[in-house]
Amino acid sequence: MRDTSETNPEVAGLVPGGGVAVPGLEAWFVNEVLPLEAALMQFLRRSGRNAHDLADLRQEVYLRVCEAAKQQIPRPVRPFLFTVARNLMIDQMRRDQVIPIDAVSDLEALNIAADVPGPDRNAMARSELRRLQAALDELPPRCREVLILRRIDGLSRSEISQRMGITEKTVTQYLTNGVRVLANLLYAEAEASRRPG
Repeated sequence: MRDTSETNPEVAGLVPGGGVAVPGLEAWFVNEVLPLEAALMQFLRRSGRNAHDLADLRQEVYLRVCEAAKQQIPRPVRPFLFTVARNLMIDQMRRDQVIPIDAVSDLEALNIAADVPGPDRNAMARSELRRLQAALDELPPRCREVLILRRIDGLSRSEISQRMGITEKTVTQYLTNGVRVLANLLYAEAEASRRPG
């Protein structure tokens, strides 16, 4: 029997595990990727990158395309090549914007806003939590338990149903009623605080 590309995957450039054998990969690269080099270089030049970096950038694009093609040859090639190039440029721009920690001896010099909330935001958050706790305390016990299990503990309706020994439909009713009552309590309290004297 003759060895053809249909009976022998290695002749067709494929490895039995699904990847591409090196000879098949090389032929694919020469026939389908290299003809796109002029368009790729034009695309890279328009990005405003340093002319000295373009050759390195092109090689990095080729490397990533070949690595991906080892698993599966991309079809069609052109959009895949330009997507890889665009993503690579985005990655490099992100890296260029990162300031190494060694470069700044005094972190205060960076003028970065702290993500830590100030005392006023802490006080408002505590006040909101107290209001929510007071509203939760007004709910019937089973309704409160369902709301806490769902919204705070993150349990699914079926998990709540099993834990509490009630149907999922009942869980849904408790949730709906509980959220409605909470909203009414919190909204009424907010309205009362806005009314003058």
